[in-house]
Amino acid sequence: MANIKDRQKRYLVPGVTTYYEKPLVLVKGDGRRVTDATGRTYLDFFGGILTVSVGHAHPAIAAAVTDQVNQLVHTSTLYITEPMVDLAEKLAEITPGDLEQSFFTTSGTEANETAVAMAQLATGHQDVLALRHSYSGRSQAAMGLTGQSAWKLGGAGMALPIRHTQNAYCYRCPFGKTPDRCGLECARDAEAFIRTATSGRLAALIAEPIQGVGGFITPPPAFFQELVPIVRKFGGLFIDDEVQTGFGRTGKRFGIEHYGVVPDIMTFAKGLANGLPIGATVTTAAIGARYTGPTISTFGGNPLSMRAALATLNVIETENLTENARVTGLLLREGLEELSDRYPAIGDVRGLGLMQGLEWVRHDKTPAPDLAAEFLEATGELGLLVGKGGLYGNVIRIAPPLTVTVSEVREALELMNQATALVYAHHPELQDIPSTRIHYV
Repeated sequence: MANIKDRQKRYLVPGVTTYYEKPLVLVKGDGRRVTDATGRTYLDFFGGILTVSVGHAHPAIAAAVTDQVNQLVHTSTLYITEPMVDLAEKLAEITPGDLEQSFFTTSGTEANETAVAMAQLATGHQDVLALRHSYSGRSQAAMGLTGQSAWKLGGAGMALPIRHTQNAYCYRCPFGKTPDRCGLECARDAEAFIRTATSGRLAALIAEPIQGVGGFITPPPAFFQELVPIVRKFGGLFIDDEVQTGFGRTGKRFGIEHYGVVPDIMTFAKGLANGLPIGATVTTAAIGARYTGPTISTFGGNPLSMRAALATLNVIETENLTENARVTGLLLREGLEELSDRYPAIGDVRGLGLMQGLEWVRHDKTPAPDLAAEFLEATGELGLLVGKGGLYGNVIRIAPPLTVTVSEVREALELMNQATALVYAHHPELQDIPSTRIHYV
């Protein structure tokens, strides 16, 4: 195993970071468990960054992919395949409003870039509004859309017509408000921001219902109802980035359904195909009509990913996993809030469904990325895999597959309790930290 770790360091660029002081070499997955090269098994509460939506090695997904690989693996979008049309039809059926036309790619990065291009062509405008703390991908334009400096390699995308307005980071409200006194200043500020920081002619707003890499920042219910009409007032479309929140993760089919707004364009990736590479941009026929060719995607719409996605959506529906995410998510949230009550260095608990975040802090809500890193290390040592994110690197991201059971949630909560106790044992000064957790309304 040491040899493969040495080879990884030698042959992959150093920017490809890994979790843990002793990086894991994973070799097998089954349901909500993964196994490393030493034979040790872990409870997976991150799912390959919210991608293994229905569990590792789900038999229905494996059967669909195996059947397809024995028939046809690749054609490109220059030819029609039944799985690609079937998936496009399914997305038209389940997405809100009049969305009915799809363009398939291989990642969320491509899906988001496609969405921006669609909006610019449909509106004739160039300026794009994004939210601070957002994350949109790893290409030049997607890094420009991203609202975190750490993810802008070499200043990527800085010259593009993209501006970042306030988001609804309630725990660290830039307007000094608390949820009980919130006037949605973060959303209302967008009008003045558009008038002063843009041309006043918008192509689109792109936003995640819950920010993923940004640390699971979760807006209040009325945030998008306030923000989206402002964007449309200046000619812009609303691009709803569901790369992490889509397909049941939040306890509803789509994250935006918690906010009562119908998007003009939606983007998907990650959990749509349970781990196979996929990206999808879905829009209305009117907007799609402006996205004229020629355009292709060599690997977008490939039969393997299409079959995997169709099988994944079928599993989510037949196994009622959206409801399972809601129910087990409530149990998870209750346990995390109890954990924060016992250990106030967990300053905030936020999220929806099976997408929950813990923000680690010191006194006066000072971000504590070192404590988050210690917690991550401790959970790994105890056999639980979670993620990390946030602008300050101090947010633990918890997102098990939608098939997670009540007993597994309880198991994970106990492991997180043990890990938090270990962090506190190493830092006696944490005993004096007051609670700063806010209560969302």
